[in-house]
Amino acid sequence: MLNFSSVLTLFVLFFVSPNVSAIDKVFPGNAKDVDIIIKSSVSDDDDIICKSLVQTQGYACEEHKVTTKDGYILSVQRIPVGRSGKTASKPPVLLQHGLLVDAAAWLLNTPDESLGFILADNGFDVWLANTRGTKYSRGHTSLSSNDSAYWEWSWDELVQYDLSALVQYVQYKTGQKLHYVGHSLGTLIALAAFSEQGKLINMFKSAALLSPIAHLNQIPSQLTKEAAQLHIAEVRSLSPNCCINSSRAGELLKHEPQPTATKNIIHLSQMIRTGTIAMYDYGSEDEKKEYYGQSDPPAYNMKDIPKELPLFLGYGGQDMLADANDVKALLNDLKDHDNGELVEVYSEEYAHADFVLGVNASQVVYDPMISFFDNHSS
Repeated sequence: MLNFSSVLTLFVLFFVSPNVSAIDKVFPGNAKDVDIIIKSSVSDDDDIICKSLVQTQGYACEEHKVTTKDGYILSVQRIPVGRSGKTASKPPVLLQHGLLVDAAAWLLNTPDESLGFILADNGFDVWLANTRGTKYSRGHTSLSSNDSAYWEWSWDELVQYDLSALVQYVQYKTGQKLHYVGHSLGTLIALAAFSEQGKLINMFKSAALLSPIAHLNQIPSQLTKEAAQLHIAEVRSLSPNCCINSSRAGELLKHEPQPTATKNIIHLSQMIRTGTIAMYDYGSEDEKKEYYGQSDPPAYNMKDIPKELPLFLGYGGQDMLADANDVKALLNDLKDHDNGELVEVYSEEYAHADFVLGVNASQVVYDPMISFFDNHSS
């Protein structure tokens, strides 16, 4: 069974440290035996992100609660205006974090380096999502987070319930279509939703996908491959992130790592082991037929993403999770996109976390992303 210290070690190795220890030191037991990967030690205050990370920097901040159709209560922070105090003149932007982190990840650098603040200062209405099970989205209409049933979900449910509820809520509150920014797991759930072409697709103006996770066939790290066999699939890049301010590591660890469900990790590991982008595989033929009415989990086909949906993809040459070759496979799936509706930004020196925490990400990634949003805001 994974204990907290093991997962914390894993988090530091993948997110902060360029060095990796032996896998048997990181994974002392079988991950299948736990229902909750880790427990967070952050304060119970629901509004701690607004109080400690946003308002202290001179920005207005609102707390919102969004309830999904399956009963999870998600915490969302809104930065409605920039430091100037002027009403946002541009559309809303929903930011969705990756695995084992929360919305704080978008705010941990200085205001001139953190995407949440940069977007607000550029006139966007910023909404910060927190995935179910993280410290600030631990509520449920009928379940306690101590109940094993609370943790019975994978990223399929994030596609079907969380993203749907969040997007509809933001559109309802603002009366506008929105831009989307996802990092890592936040890109996967968006791509899966886009591929299904439901009513949600008409609520987006565009989407920016940073370190996009879809195909996971080329992961070069032996540790990550072995971790997949142990059902610890995504977690974090093993390469040194080139541009993270190491002095912010202490602030990072005040808020991260955050919990997720073992089923979610297993689902991600299935993608690595099988090379497919599909719904959760329940194993036995009977269970798959019960859940899906067929012997194989339904696939998410990236080629079904509407060619007119504007997409911005940012990826790095040192990213050992969103490997450049896997991203190129995704780009090949999207090759029929309308002219000008698919933009890619590649940084040879960037690894996985640099796209969120890099001190120069504003120049490398965010400036071209904001230009992309501006071109698709009418």
